Amino acid sequence: MNEASPGKRVQPEEPPRTAVRGGSRPLYVTGLIGALWSIGIGLAVLTTITLLGWIAAPRTALGPGLPGVFRTAVNLWLVSHHAGFTVSHGRVGFLPLGLLVLPGALLYRSGAWMVRAAGVPGRPRVGVVHVAAALAVPYAILAGGLALAAATPAVRPSAWQALLACFVVALAAGVLGAARALVAARGRRVRSGLGALLRLLPGRPRSLVVGVAGATAVLLGSGAVLVGASLALHVPQATRLYDTLAPGIVGGILLLLLELAFLPNAVIWGMAYAIGPGFSVGAGTGVSPSGVFLDFVPTFPPLAALPESGPAPLVSLVSLAAPFLAGAVGGVLTIRALPSPVNEGAPLWGFLSGALTGAVAALLSALAGGPLGGGRLATVGPSAWQVGLLATLEVGVAAALAAWLANTRALRRAAASERAASERAAAGHAAPEDGTAGHPAPEPAPSSPSAGRSGRAGRTRRRRSVPPPETAAPPAPREPAVPLAAPVPAPPPPVRKPAPYTDDPLEFEEAEPVLAPRRPPARPRGRPEPPPAPPADPAHRAEPDWDVEPEAAVDHPEPEPDLDLGPVPPDVPAPREDRTETRGGAIYVLKEDPYQD
Repeated sequence: MNEASPGKRVQPEEPPRTAVRGGSRPLYVTGLIGALWSIGIGLAVLTTITLLGWIAAPRTALGPGLPGVFRTAVNLWLVSHHAGFTVSHGRVGFLPLGLLVLPGALLYRSGAWMVRAAGVPGRPRVGVVHVAAALAVPYAILAGGLALAAATPAVRPSAWQALLACFVVALAAGVLGAARALVAARGRRVRSGLGALLRLLPGRPRSLVVGVAGATAVLLGSGAVLVGASLALHVPQATRLYDTLAPGIVGGILLLLLELAFLPNAVIWGMAYAIGPGFSVGAGTGVSPSGVFLDFVPTFPPLAALPESGPAPLVSLVSLAAPFLAGAVGGVLTIRALPSPVNEGAPLWGFLSGALTGAVAALLSALAGGPLGGGRLATVGPSAWQVGLLATLEVGVAAALAAWLANTRALRRAAASERAASERAAAGHAAPEDGTAGHPAPEPAPSSPSAGRSGRAGRTRRRRSVPPPETAAPPAPREPAVPLAAPVPAPPPPVRKPAPYTDDPLEFEEAEPVLAPRRPPARPRGRPEPPPAPPADPAHRAEPDWDVEPEAAVDHPEPEPDLDLGPVPPDVPAPREDRTETRGGAIYVLKEDPYQD
């Protein structure tokens, strides 16, 4: 009920823009539903692919019967999260990164759905992490249970890797999906989850993320160019390996999917080659700009892009400039996102961006390689610590220099814009363009309390002569500007000097007489009439004081008591009679001289 209007229901307050309200379902229940949905869809897709392989391959290759097919599908699902497994001849950690697309897309959709269904608790940044954690915890627990259920003597998935890898993947994808849904609920259009996440971050972390993303993109682009160019040059060798395998129609489709799944690994290998350390394809091998050392290579068509043993191709040495170009891009993007107010701090932020880029490169190198069983293939892929160290030095130094130059330029632009703004403001004060130059300022209003009083008897009202409002006239055509040798200052406005003997531009109203006219007294017989008073000299006419009321300027005589003194002797003159006249707004008291002959 409302106190102001009883009987009416109070409307609920509108939720803040930073929070998205959903249903009444608890957050972790919604996360469990999203985890089950993601796992179910992922297993359904991979089980279908495994059934196709079971039909095309020999019946005993994937295990006995349909239970073996289901265990193989579960192992493939765990591999898509980069969780390794152990076989009879060693551990398998060299896994395709392309399979991350399937669980990542499903978890991304689940995180966005949770925001729309259950809302975001608390502040946006913390709420997005809560939503992702509510999705990642049950997802990791279910993944660990599936790893234990799919274990066999021949293939044993790693339960702890399944828990850790599935939790990290679900947390990262859930954060991106929840951030995208939250920003979209505010009415803003975003193209990706990373762009939505950047809107939620503070200024300096956002600038670092932008710089790291730009530098990493340049490094990965250089690796993709190397891999694509090498594959284009070695198409005959790849065709010869494919003919050796002879997979058939269904097997060819599955082989193509496997090659696409390993394509991100090949791009990261090319990035490691451009940075300098290169990669290895087995124990005692290495492919780097300093030389190529290869022995036995597995029969896999994408490996046909490897160069021949010996010196590295000269064309590939151009890729060594990629880390420095990546550092320049990262440093400029970092400063463009948020310039440093102190020019000495810009290189530090640039180097920090390069160091973070090196950490990302090391992480990608660790994910792109790993053991492939035991023996000679126990070491496959780039070395994570070597790639990370060299990337930090190369990208960091280039980013520091680029950030310093970009910040110097930004500060100069800011100083130039401020200087131009101050000059325009000074020019505007010197020569205003509104046409008011040369006009006198309006006179201030009278400050005395009697200046605003009007309509009373015996008082004058002072009126200011206000010009009538001017009608808007069409602007006159401007004359062409004539170049001058030197700037001509604007003429000073004329100063009005008040004349001492001229009236102000005031208007007067005729004042009413202060005293009522009296009847002229009886003049004694035989006395001559007094001559008229001389007219007042206009040159010496007294100026009325407008700050003093006229009543105060006239000294009215006190009325005398009427006393009966008897008859007046003939030689005593008659009492004088005073009268007043009003001339030009002034009151004059005329007195008679009783002793005038």
